[in-house]
Amino acid sequence: MRNVPLVLWQYLHALFIIYLCLFSGRGIETLLPVAIPGSILGMLLLFALLASQLLPVHWVKPGCHLLIRYMALLFVPISVGVMNDMDILTAQFAPIVLSCIVSTLIVLVTVGLISQRLNDRHIKRAGDGNE
Repeated sequence: MRNVPLVLWQYLHALFIIYLCLFSGRGIETLLPVAIPGSILGMLLLFALLASQLLPVHWVKPGCHLLIRYMALLFVPISVGVMNDMDILTAQFAPIVLSCIVSTLIVLVTVGLISQRLNDRHIKRAGDGNE
């Protein structure tokens, strides 16, 4: 029973930090001339703080685990919203599927070519070091 306030404090502290990054990203969004969503900027800010170790991971870990645990439930409202616009989606079905296929192929080819070049470069360097 003694641990309940401590666990509650850890969840609140973690969620406060996550929301602080979200609202900071939204504030940065208003300052930038580029159309990047504030939620993405907030996520990048949180990533930068965690990657630079300015923000300890154990501070946000409880809140992240909580959000990930209930992530499926968080997608229900957007799914209902998509179902409301089903007539638009069915009218534009072919362009949507075509763009998904083309973009997937572009990504696959790009990643394949880049990884092949990096692998060839690595093999050339390894071959130079052996001689």
